[in-house]
Amino acid sequence: MTDAYIVGVDMIKFGRFPDRTVPNIGAEAALLALDDCGLTIQDMQALYCGNLGQASGMVGQRLLQEIGQTGIPVVNVANACATGATAFREGWAAIKAGLYDLVLCVGVEQMGKGLLGGAGGGTGIPKEGLLGSGTMPAVFAEAGMEHTRKYGTTFEQFAKVSVKNHHHSTLNPKAMYQIETPLDVVMNAEMISYPNTKLMCSVNVDGSAAAVIASEKKAKELGLMDRAVKVRASVMSSDPWQERDLVMPDVNSCTRKAAREAYEMAGIGPDDIDLVELHDCFATAEILHYENLGLCGDGEAGQFIDSGASALGGKCPVNVSGGLLSKGHPLGATGIANIYEVSTHLRGEAGQRQVEGAKLGMTHVIGLGSACGIHILEKV
Repeated sequence: MTDAYIVGVDMIKFGRFPDRTVPNIGAEAALLALDDCGLTIQDMQALYCGNLGQASGMVGQRLLQEIGQTGIPVVNVANACATGATAFREGWAAIKAGLYDLVLCVGVEQMGKGLLGGAGGGTGIPKEGLLGSGTMPAVFAEAGMEHTRKYGTTFEQFAKVSVKNHHHSTLNPKAMYQIETPLDVVMNAEMISYPNTKLMCSVNVDGSAAAVIASEKKAKELGLMDRAVKVRASVMSSDPWQERDLVMPDVNSCTRKAAREAYEMAGIGPDDIDLVELHDCFATAEILHYENLGLCGDGEAGQFIDSGASALGGKCPVNVSGGLLSKGHPLGATGIANIYEVSTHLRGEAGQRQVEGAKLGMTHVIGLGSACGIHILEKV
């Protein structure tokens, strides 16, 4: 099987674009990624498009109407917050299998306002109202409090995640918000679901990101290896059955499963990773995922944030882009936007936020339901 390389990757500046369509937003990122490697849509052999809000709307085909309909196969993907990562993995798998030598992967979303989640449809006894709220702020608040019960993690430690990520965002021109949020401001912001205040919740924004993946033979043939990024591992997982799943969402197990498999596929361990873009949909989530990804031991996440290990310049910088808390979280685009961020550091092109000497980076997204996507990327 051939190795697969990212040869072109980019994203638009996340924001609000009420006067634009989803295909139009996606087309912009697609063209940016193609320009990044000097190729055109005529060079692509397949398109994998991730979008959640219009999953039945054939967004990939409509995107091609914006940039060129060449007759290539189009696969539209929806997989909760792991949608973009899933689209990317489908493209990677096709390259690895030898089906194609060049594919385009796009993630795009236009978000509404308000809280995600809730009771939903279906029959039987609804969990909403009986077992607590099914909204995402409540789910991740509960997960944070469970961590506090087991390990003593404090409100201040959770809040420090937001301080760090908002600081990182001031160095990222493509982040939605680029503002400092001191600890007292974060802790005294409007409480959404304890311990997550409003500044500890991810930002609903519009956005898109795209990547061009090439086989090793094609990347060399086109002279694109000098800025290529190797996909060392690509893993998807879902929750294994657990008794607790019957009444309470589990935000940890599928990440731990995917992380183990990704490290095994890449032939490395957590200590080899130089930077991580993980799914900080809420500040509590980032704390949990330090441990889920093996960046520290169980019960050590509070100390990990206190020590500065996850800040730029620390042992393993996490969410140097500003993360979902500040860069924004357009569901279908997030997975590929994370890949863009890590790739930019591995190329040495991240400017003020550059993680010096970065050789290996990890991206992580999780959608409750459940789906987790992890990629390990390597500097060539």
